[in-house]
Amino acid sequence: MVASRRRLETESSLALRDAMREDLRLALDRVAFAKKLGIVPDNWQKEFLRSPSDRILLNCSRQSGKSTMSAIVALHRALYHPGSLVLCLAPALRQSQELFGKLIHFYRELGKPVAPTSEKKLSLDLENSSRIITLPGSEKTIRGFSGAALLIVDEASRVDDALYWAVRPMLAVSGGLLMMLSTPFGKRGVFYDEWVAGGVRDERWERFEVPASQCPRIPAEFLDEERAALPSWVFRQEYECSFEETEDQVFTTEMVERAVSADVTPLFAEAS
Repeated sequence: MVASRRRLETESSLALRDAMREDLRLALDRVAFAKKLGIVPDNWQKEFLRSPSDRILLNCSRQSGKSTMSAIVALHRALYHPGSLVLCLAPALRQSQELFGKLIHFYRELGKPVAPTSEKKLSLDLENSSRIITLPGSEKTIRGFSGAALLIVDEASRVDDALYWAVRPMLAVSGGLLMMLSTPFGKRGVFYDEWVAGGVRDERWERFEVPASQCPRIPAEFLDEERAALPSWVFRQEYECSFEETEDQVFTTEMVERAVSADVTPLFAEAS
C-alpha cells in the first residue's frame, strides 16, 4: 500500500516536471509554440518568430500567413509575459475581427492555458493580468491606452498616418514591440516611408519581404492565372511586394523627387 502510494507520487512528480519543462520550452521558443498549435512555420516565419527585434516590418504577399504569425506572437506575449497589454490595430473593424478570430481560435485550441477573466468579441483579459485588445484604426479610439507591451498594426499600408503617430508614444515607457504588417498600397503613407527610408531614419527596423513565390501554400498555377487576369501593377503589388504608383497619380514619385533639389533656393523661406 505504501509502495503503491509512493509510486503514484513519483509518477505525479515526474509528470509535473515534464509539464513544467514543456511549458518552459514553449515560453522560450515561439516556433515550438506555433508547432504546438499544429502549424509548421515556413523558413521566413521561423526567422520572424525568433527575431529579438523590437521594431519589425512585414512586407508580405497576400495569403502568406502574416496575420496568422502576428496572432501567434500576440497570444504568446499575453500568455508568457504576465501583465502585458497587447493592442492589435487595423484600418477597419472587419480586419480587426479577422485578426482577433485567429488569436482566440489558437487560445481555445490550447485549452485556455491561462484562465480568462473576460472574453469579449474583440478583447481578452487573462488571470495573469495580460490583456489583448483589437481596435479599428482610428486615432481617436486608441489614445486612452498606454504602456503597451506589443503593438500590431495590420494592413499598415492603409492606416492613416495620424494613427501611427498616435501609437508610437505608447512604447515610450514600456519599451514594447512595434510590428507593422501589410501588402504595399502605393508609394505613400508611413508603411512605405518606414520600409523605403527607415534605414536612414530608424535603424532599429527589421524587415521581412515575402513574395508569393516564397509561399509553399500558393500554387504556381494560381499565380500564373492571377498574372494573366490582373493588371500588371496590381499583380506586382499584391503578390510581389512591390510599391507601385497609385492608379490616379498624375506625377510619379520618381518625377517628384527629381524635381526637388537642394541647390535651388526656395521661393518662400520656412518660418523660423
